[in-house]
Amino acid sequence: MTKQTATLQLPGQEAIELPIIKGSAGNDVIDISKLGAAGYFTYDPGFLATASCESAITYIDGDKGILQHRGYPIDQLAEKSDYLEVCFLLLNGHLPDKDDFNKFHHVVLHHTMIHEQLAKLYQGFRRDSHPMAIMCGVVGALSAFYHDSLDITNEQHREIAAYRLISKMPTLAAMSYKYSNGQPFIYPDNKLSYAGNFLKMMFAVPCEDYVVNPVLERAMDKIFILHADHEQNASTSTVRLAGSSGANPFACIAAGIASLWGPAHGGANEACLNMLEQIETVENIPEFIRKAKDKNDPFRLMGFGHRVYKNHDPRATVMRNACHEVLNDLKIDDPLLDVARELERIALEDPYFIEKKLYPNVDFYSGIILKAMGIPKSMFTVIFAVSRTAGWISHWKEMLDQPGQRIGRPRQLYTGEVDLHFDPVDDRCS
Repeated sequence: MTKQTATLQLPGQEAIELPIIKGSAGNDVIDISKLGAAGYFTYDPGFLATASCESAITYIDGDKGILQHRGYPIDQLAEKSDYLEVCFLLLNGHLPDKDDFNKFHHVVLHHTMIHEQLAKLYQGFRRDSHPMAIMCGVVGALSAFYHDSLDITNEQHREIAAYRLISKMPTLAAMSYKYSNGQPFIYPDNKLSYAGNFLKMMFAVPCEDYVVNPVLERAMDKIFILHADHEQNASTSTVRLAGSSGANPFACIAAGIASLWGPAHGGANEACLNMLEQIETVENIPEFIRKAKDKNDPFRLMGFGHRVYKNHDPRATVMRNACHEVLNDLKIDDPLLDVARELERIALEDPYFIEKKLYPNVDFYSGIILKAMGIPKSMFTVIFAVSRTAGWISHWKEMLDQPGQRIGRPRQLYTGEVDLHFDPVDDRCS
């Protein structure tokens, strides 16, 4: 088969042949590695047209509304699988058989406790600290407590670190919440599912029995699955870039958490709830719909449409069903949830929204579910980090498994001063 190339003509030089690389799906990629030797770099702010790596984990086609993990459509995984099976799939590249499935569940669910000294670390934070600030600190600190498996060149150490992170993230997250509201930490319960255990650690108190609501348990499991990975987004790219330097996995995941904390990335469902609070009542919706349709008005409806998915968010349908199950089960009388229901109805029926494909996305529904569960907005991104850990550590592991990996070194277009003459401070004019 003839290898395709693209020809680039540079000023004053012979034309350069650049190989065109075809993946199993998605856009073809032009190999530009020869440009550096020719004295040129490419300029791509945000790397929106640059493939930063080769990966076999997640495939997205935003125009067609496709999201697949290792080839499996996200809706099938959300409806037929559970979060830990999706974790196994992301980490290993294939679905587990029954024995592998049971073994993986057992290992993860029986390593959810953390070192008691690490629990004392929480006391060093102010009570009003944002839970994401706490998570950045305690996840990075894991490397100080579990330094027996930090040899990233050792395949077994990489696997142990991955299991530890997936196991302990819900515990650390729940402890961040408990610390912020002054309640005692609740230890993990190995008899419960991954999602059920998280809910218990979040909401149980020592003076009362706690029974996991199966509807909320299923919804939380779906939230974990639907946020487990999303290709080379900002936080995943951060984890890969940090990992390329040889940093330990706990430090890399802490870096991913810091990136996720940015409101343009992990704060979308919190922004949706803020918008509902701004609208306040169903009676105010027409005015805000008018503002949203006005190009000259800065108001934007949050949770509708998606930067990546130009058609529909394939996660949204699954999350919508789970959202309605939760609201029907809890029967909560909350004006904001009434606002959310009416906004959803309008978005699915109004020709303006349909024409512009501004459908409710996964962040819209997950924010409503988390609020209905009684989870504060400050914890929304923390829960996102818990679920995304599986994707982060899978990409970190994949990167280290690939031969010829080098430290990441993006280039720049320099626009500053050059060759200035330095004068001693006493000789400078004021």
